[in-house]
Amino acid sequence: MIDKFVPDMYAQSIYRVNYKKLASLGIKCIIFDLDNTIASVDQDKPSKEAIDLMFEIKELGMRPVLMSNSGRKRVEPFRNGLEIDSCASAGKPGQRNYNKIKEIYKFSSEQIECVGDQFLKVVLGANIAGMTSILVNKISKKDRFVTLFNRFLEKIIILILGSRDLFKKGKYYD
Repeated sequence: MIDKFVPDMYAQSIYRVNYKKLASLGIKCIIFDLDNTIASVDQDKPSKEAIDLMFEIKELGMRPVLMSNSGRKRVEPFRNGLEIDSCASAGKPGQRNYNKIKEIYKFSSEQIECVGDQFLKVVLGANIAGMTSILVNKISKKDRFVTLFNRFLEKIIILILGSRDLFKKGKYYD
């Protein structure tokens, strides 16, 4: 079970991922987490850099989708500002909305990449769904209160993965 926490790729940020390579590998859809992946938890709209990145991804023929456990009120300004589809209150790592995205867009698991800053939500959810997972470092030290317990568990997961030589924080790979 511990292998479900190993990200397929590990990048410093969403801006350090090689999206051209992903497109060449047949990735058609990239599911992005919101908080501490695209924006800090206290940011209320997307940055110019994030808007430009979504445009670049679309130009490569891929569909970016925002999938967050945050509610619609939090997600909508980013969905609208980034001009992408979204799924709020997603219940990650639960599989319902991963499956819904596959069904709506007619993509297979192998054609979908999931990007986020959390092992327990994004990496685990994507790996269970058979999608490719990319872990990125969190943008800010600040987290939502509900995330603090997950961060504690992540420290344990990182220790276990490190002891088995499966993951090392700060050692990026694609």
